[in-house]
Amino acid sequence: MKAKYILSGVIAAVLMTLSSCSDFFQQESDHVTFTDNMHLNDPADTIYTLTGIMAKMQALGDRTILLGEARGDLVDITNVASSDLRDIAQFNIGDGNKYNNPRDYYAVINNCNLYIAKADTALKNNRNQNIFIREYAAVKAYRAWTYLQLAINYGRVPFVTEPILTKEQNDATYETKDIKEVCNWLINDITPLANEEYPGLGDIGVTNSRMLYFPIYVVLGDLNLWAGNYKEAAKAYYMGITTANGANSFYPIGTNRVSWNGTGNWTNYVNSWSNGFQDEDFYPQRELITMIAGDSIPSDGNYSQLRNIFNSNEDNNYEVSLVPSEALLNLSSSQVYCQITSDGDTIYAPSNLSGLLAGDLRLYGTWSTLDNFSYKNRKINYQYISKYTSRNVHIYRRTMLYLHLAEALNRAGYPHFAYQILASGVNDKIMEDKVLPYCTTAADSAFVSEFAFPATSFNGYLVADLSNTTQPFNTIGIHSRGSGWSQANKYYQMPDDTTLTGAARVDYQIDQVERMIVDEGALEFAFEGTRYYDLMRVALRRNDPAFLANRIYARRGEAHAAEVKSEIKKDLMNPNNWFLNWNGKIGL
Repeated sequence: MKAKYILSGVIAAVLMTLSSCSDFFQQESDHVTFTDNMHLNDPADTIYTLTGIMAKMQALGDRTILLGEARGDLVDITNVASSDLRDIAQFNIGDGNKYNNPRDYYAVINNCNLYIAKADTALKNNRNQNIFIREYAAVKAYRAWTYLQLAINYGRVPFVTEPILTKEQNDATYETKDIKEVCNWLINDITPLANEEYPGLGDIGVTNSRMLYFPIYVVLGDLNLWAGNYKEAAKAYYMGITTANGANSFYPIGTNRVSWNGTGNWTNYVNSWSNGFQDEDFYPQRELITMIAGDSIPSDGNYSQLRNIFNSNEDNNYEVSLVPSEALLNLSSSQVYCQITSDGDTIYAPSNLSGLLAGDLRLYGTWSTLDNFSYKNRKINYQYISKYTSRNVHIYRRTMLYLHLAEALNRAGYPHFAYQILASGVNDKIMEDKVLPYCTTAADSAFVSEFAFPATSFNGYLVADLSNTTQPFNTIGIHSRGSGWSQANKYYQMPDDTTLTGAARVDYQIDQVERMIVDEGALEFAFEGTRYYDLMRVALRRNDPAFLANRIYARRGEAHAAEVKSEIKKDLMNPNNWFLNWNGKIGL
């Protein structure tokens, strides 16, 4: 299929990239104009071009979160929300919506294309090392991630890999690709560069530049997951986990959690979970992996508004635009919290706990409200979401890699492996006892054995031993981050149906574990912009539009599903309506 797209401003974006950088990327350079016969063969040129791409990424920050969250089922809009946000939630996004502008994606892509075309990757130093290969790999990762975002938002997109530098090129007709086609092309493109280290740009302002890159193994995992290459996706996420800080490094799930303080104490809680995604420093066991830098003041043009959308403050007259949905509240409260006493007994939180104290504690750990808050002689509902305290937009964090690893492994045919990631965490002992016994073929055993989680030291994968609470541990199941010790919870078990045999039984387990993964994504990543894309990916995989539609219609609870459905302007049972339109300008 061929399509014509209008990229008004893209040429200018290429020619003026560096002159339009914000305060976060302040530079002093004369290298601001690129021509068709120019080559990037000087370190200064490549560095300035790379930071220019980072600057262009800023325009994608807020929309990445809002398009992924406001269209889902975990938040609802308030009566003070902007018309743009309201239209997103109601699937009524027109050309004028500020979050619906493909040019911003293509501005990044075109700058990447320019660098890839012009960088002299054959240039070597006196040690015979490629000088620009790290920057080259980083740029290809930026392009791959940006194209993926474009594809999952617009469905089918013009695909161009050469820089557009002239009006004639801008007006040309380009081939379009759907999501899988985009993903498979990009997989082949970036795989050879997966082991390249980050460029050494040091600090940019007060931020370590390594926090602004997109690890190729992580992007490869996402591309393969969307393409349906589940074994390859699992391998990529595993490599992202185990080489996060160099070869043979360890990157366990971690122990950050929201838990009741003391056995049988159902009034006081301890929260180390929310600290993990607020820390933006680069260090070996960090939770945050990648972010998009935001400007420091609104006048700079790429100041993130997420804090004003989610949190009450003076800038928004203490009026927020997005609040947790009834669906999220119900899902959180329906979980069963499990605790282990000092005697090794299993106890459960009382069923009469009210509000956010009931069920999973992660919502309690990140969301707080104050009714009848007084501001300028009026009473308002105050809201604070601790995930939004920074000017930067968080894209990837460590737990996402593990949950996506579980999703890929489950669909690859290994639901027991996926379940252990949710319930207990993994190490080699758990693999031997609870995963490998369910491998029915030599090929399955060989595949599973590729995933090593050694517990040889405290820096390895030390899973909590509930029979010996004095033993150190550094990894827990993802569900245990908010619901207590899940591996001891009789209400949280590996799904099974003993009336089934063979492939039918495994298919049942895959189906049910996938539902557990979807729920876990809601509990762990609410408000972080992943929800709509998770629902879309699973619904497309299942060829079941209702999987997405019914959840979104029920964002205010099942009793109000008809009400929400009447407000949404498109029929979500039609997958064609899941994607954004831009009046044909990008070939939809």
